Amino acid sequence: MREKIVIGNWKMNTSISEAKQLVEELNKANKNNTKTAVLVPSLYINALQNLANKSIHIGAQNVSSFEKGAFTGEISAAMLNSMQVEYVAIGHSERRTIFNETDNIISEKIKISLENNLKPILCCGEALEVRKAGDFLDFVGKQIDFVLEKITANDMKNIIIAYEPIWAIGTGETASAAQAQEVHIYIRNIVKKHFGNEIADKTTILYGGSVKPSNAAELFAEQDIDGALVGGASLNAQSFIDIINANNG
Repeated sequence: MREKIVIGNWKMNTSISEAKQLVEELNKANKNNTKTAVLVPSLYINALQNLANKSIHIGAQNVSSFEKGAFTGEISAAMLNSMQVEYVAIGHSERRTIFNETDNIISEKIKISLENNLKPILCCGEALEVRKAGDFLDFVGKQIDFVLEKITANDMKNIIIAYEPIWAIGTGETASAAQAQEVHIYIRNIVKKHFGNEIADKTTILYGGSVKPSNAAELFAEQDIDGALVGGASLNAQSFIDIINANNG
């Protein structure tokens, strides 16, 4: 069976006291040991790892494409590995659009993360104009192909893919369950093309884009949606817990 997981992305939010309170509330609520991760500001990783219970994994929101050296402000994959970080988001739309990260940079980040025993969450997704033009499958496919062409089947076993339509991130708009499933099965078929049925069937593919308690169960009911990458709703403990529970149902 594919691993199911709900991952919260806190982005550039929370003070350290707010972050600790969120994790403490997750500790109390996650009685089913449902696998959960939160991608937190890097400053907080150590403190929150010491606080989180075994079912809550503390991950990173970004990683440098460089190994080490004179890159002020960057955080390397080796540094994250030395902190026992497991998951790291790569290729989030905000990194692509605001920070101009290209497919080549994203591919380098994937490679260096795998070399340092991190599990990349490879994000992909289209803008509204691409969706309206009807080119969204081809657009997303190219984002995935660019990375998969440069890795091995063994590498793929340690990668999670997250489909996040840009037009549905932080807008209150959400892809319908059917729209999300259409892209998810397309992504799974791309993995199958590169690495075969077995690896494709075991690849975890998450949906992200205004996931909330009211739509989570419908999304998770789709065959190829294995969980969620949750933005704003992960900053509210009860909302995030309700989404986690929906994925456990």
